[in-house]
Amino acid sequence: MKFENTEIEKLKADLNRLDEVMLDHGLVREGQWDYERVTYDRKFELKEGVFYLRIFGFATEGDVGANNATIQLMTPALGKHYYPHGVEYGEDEHFPTSLVNSCKKILDQVKAEVSKFAL
Repeated sequence: MKFENTEIEKLKADLNRLDEVMLDHGLVREGQWDYERVTYDRKFELKEGVFYLRIFGFATEGDVGANNATIQLMTPALGKHYYPHGVEYGEDEHFPTSLVNSCKKILDQVKAEVSKFAL
């Protein structure tokens, strides 16, 4: 499920500042990057399954591997994990209302903080 119109997709910011804000909200980059792209994940383990809130981004300048990049954020998504296949984002998936509401709150908070230093 994509979170459309969050305005996060309009934000561009320094990678190191993004890492700090995302981590403050439980979103980690860890190994989810290459030299041009990043993915910030927050894992939710519920009785209905394992879900991931993901915020994607790509480098418009610099190099992610060198921790010297400007990141353009993209539309966030919520997916359900299926072992061993991976995360599914499809419209056929069921996402608990409480989880969707929590994710929207997190996205609003991230947007507010990143907006303060966005480029």
